[in-house]
Amino acid sequence: MKKIHVFAAIIGAISLFSYTGYSQVKVQELRCENLNNPVGLDVLQPRFSWQLATTQRNVLQTAYELKISKNNTVVWNSGKVNSDSSVHVAYKGQALEPDTRYSWQVRVWDNKGKTSGWSAPAYWQTGLLNAGNWKAQWISSGLPGDSAGGVAPFFRKTFSTAKKVQSATAYITAHGLYEAQLNGKRVGDAFLPPGWTSYNKHLTYQTYDVTSLLQSGKNAIGVILGSGWYRGPLTWSKLKNYYGKDAALLFQLNIHYTDGTTETVISDNSWKAATGGIVSSEIYDGEVFDARLQKTGWAGADFDDSQWAAVKIKDAPLSNLSASYNELIKKHETFTPTKVITTPKGDQVLDFGQNLVGWVQVKVKGKAGDTVKIAHVEVLDKKGEPYYENLRSARAEDMFILKGDGTEVFEPHFTFHGFRYIRVKGINGPLNPADFTAVALYSDMPLTGDFSCSDPLVNQLQHNIRWGQQGNFLDVPTDCPQRDERLGWTGDAAMFSRTATFNRQVNNFFAKWLKDVAFDQASNGAVPFVIPNLTSVFPDPVGATGWSDAATIVPWNTYLAYGDARLIEEQYPSMKAWVGYIEKAAKNDLWNTGFQFGDWLSYRAEENDAFNAVSAITDSRLVAQCFWANSTQIMINAAKLLGKTEDVNYYTEQLRRIKAAFLKEYVTPNGRLVSGTQTAYVLTLYFDMLPEAMRPRIVGELVENIKHYHNHLTTGFLGTPFLCHVLSRFGQTEVAYKLLLQKTYPSWLYPVKMGATTIWERWDSMKPDSTFQDPGMTSFNHYAYGAIGDWMYRTMAGLDTYDDAPGYKHIKVQPHPGGGITSANASLKTYYGAAAAGWKISDGKILLNVEVPANTTATIYIPGSSAENIQEGGQALSSQKDIKVSGTEGGYVVVNVGSGKYAFTGAF
Repeated sequence: MKKIHVFAAIIGAISLFSYTGYSQVKVQELRCENLNNPVGLDVLQPRFSWQLATTQRNVLQTAYELKISKNNTVVWNSGKVNSDSSVHVAYKGQALEPDTRYSWQVRVWDNKGKTSGWSAPAYWQTGLLNAGNWKAQWISSGLPGDSAGGVAPFFRKTFSTAKKVQSATAYITAHGLYEAQLNGKRVGDAFLPPGWTSYNKHLTYQTYDVTSLLQSGKNAIGVILGSGWYRGPLTWSKLKNYYGKDAALLFQLNIHYTDGTTETVISDNSWKAATGGIVSSEIYDGEVFDARLQKTGWAGADFDDSQWAAVKIKDAPLSNLSASYNELIKKHETFTPTKVITTPKGDQVLDFGQNLVGWVQVKVKGKAGDTVKIAHVEVLDKKGEPYYENLRSARAEDMFILKGDGTEVFEPHFTFHGFRYIRVKGINGPLNPADFTAVALYSDMPLTGDFSCSDPLVNQLQHNIRWGQQGNFLDVPTDCPQRDERLGWTGDAAMFSRTATFNRQVNNFFAKWLKDVAFDQASNGAVPFVIPNLTSVFPDPVGATGWSDAATIVPWNTYLAYGDARLIEEQYPSMKAWVGYIEKAAKNDLWNTGFQFGDWLSYRAEENDAFNAVSAITDSRLVAQCFWANSTQIMINAAKLLGKTEDVNYYTEQLRRIKAAFLKEYVTPNGRLVSGTQTAYVLTLYFDMLPEAMRPRIVGELVENIKHYHNHLTTGFLGTPFLCHVLSRFGQTEVAYKLLLQKTYPSWLYPVKMGATTIWERWDSMKPDSTFQDPGMTSFNHYAYGAIGDWMYRTMAGLDTYDDAPGYKHIKVQPHPGGGITSANASLKTYYGAAAAGWKISDGKILLNVEVPANTTATIYIPGSSAENIQEGGQALSSQKDIKVSGTEGGYVVVNVGSGKYAFTGAF
């Protein structure tokens, strides 16, 4: 008997050893539809992603097993699936039930013969899935003054829970914006929901787990509505009631009790409405809040609402509803003033040190009726006064009227501002900076990328790029946050989209916006200039190159960054319709008809021009032909991805004709372009519009043009994103660095030298003498020119992905040192894990550090002429079994590696 126990102990020890070996690879960072434990998905086949964690090199997944459970009962098990897929793996089980929480786990097998343990459980919760599961009714207040520009209506309802609650989920949306409370506590941490969509076609609802907010017995729901984009004034035309006249609420609370029963609390005619402290709250003009009118405890269960009015039922559709899956707007960084300024006119101004988008929280004491006014501006003029002119008709002012009962704290509800400075009126005596806090608002996109280099001005440029993106990615990719515009301009989004994918995770952000691109696309395929579209401002269904190309460029760039093939599948009809529109507009394979923005805001020469040059205006039809070719190439790529062979053949032939027509129309017999601008050269080269033999001449003319402008760029919105990429591709990286590091106008670093903390709309939004460009169109927070970031990350630092395995499944690392820069580093949180590339030049050597996440591979280009002169980890490459040398190419030694961390050194 004793021998049996000893044998069992030995077997147990062997099993423990084996289990420890299996655990060398772990599964972590579980995501469903790119989100961590999302609540309220209406995706019928959600996709799962996970990461492999290991300290070993060259680890690849060879198989996985997914297990999905409901109430601790397995409802689907994939079984062992032989696949290296660990990103966007689709659910293939039985039909999902609405308003239901599912948990999931995954385990994997790797190429080392090891099996992971089951991951820790993650979960997702379904939304209502279809309109038939809505029991709620649309309600509006019917109160006098509840109108665009008027008061914000307050709604409430009481109900009781007599049983023990297991879970409670609130589903909420509005015609307008909403802020909800349950028993006086805020529901969720999102601001300005449901955001902005093409409401009449596509309205999102939000889902909240409110289990912890319920109390035994009597409960109360309170909701405030704001006009928002739905009926508030929009654009310089002050369009009111664009989507409808009445702010309305749709609310449904599904309660599950521990005894298995359920109860539903809905918006219906049992609700009551009244007004409160919000006298008005509009996006452009700001908010007026009168604390004397606020009803203390109005959202609590014991509040007396006997004097509140009955609500009205609204006849509004439910068929346009879908659950939010994009990240909502939330509060982020906060800033305290860095300076208190008294202007020449005697006004008190606070400088927060950063141009941001959001609002200011104020602490103040005073008498009842005292009024504090806060005006928001981006810059001060050369005299030191706040500069209001570039706000155009936007008042951008918050007004708080005190109740007079000690210290009062205010912040607005349904507005946002673009500002660095605020002018404060209504407070006697010197301002106390501690009483003012600026709060940054933007969509809650996870921070993914980081870049730095040895040049502090370039690092500030990266800071400005990131803050330009954050401030303008406020549910839609806006063009500016301060003036009476703030629209989702398609050209800006298209040109910046690849840069955006590095700084923050924008997969869901763009997927949501692209739905509206398709919804608002005209029947003839034209894509509006702004999305959501405002037909009262842009009534004609026409498209413009670069802008309307967002329909193809943004989906494809998003796919390259995240490997999201479903996005391409869903957007393919829209993509195809857009290219079809161009084909119909073209004549003899030339798109030379209709309106074009051209290379928007390119360099314009002024009197006594320092460059002795003319304005860099590119033939808009040449630009259109290039972008038509690009969108056609994207259609070829997308059709191949989706297995649409006929479309591949069709677009391949079309692309041949487009380029042949370009050569005939825009290139002289001797090989000269009809437009001699940087943008013309760049687009021609970037989109491969010429046979290879003709390209060297165009490269040479581009370089000469840059020299003529004393190493300044002259490109506008459509040329800038590709300028440095073209130079590096054709062996002119040093010229690209001269452009990047140029400090005088026009250049990327000129605004940095002028104190910018975000990207400007124009190269000279502020001129060297501190005067301003045209105030009708000068924003100091406008991300488009920040597209240089893409070159900084993917070329300068060298962290890139291959098209054959997008989403960084196959990573490309090819640094491009130069310009006197001694180091550059880029890191990125991919769906597979952390990827990084960083180089440093010191003592005649280059050090290249690379991190490759598990379940990916990388091709690394190490500067050098021979593998014999390169070491990794202090040892010769020839001695490293995990590194495969594949040859040399263009001054690089090329190696192939699997996952792991690598440190290469070589002569430089």
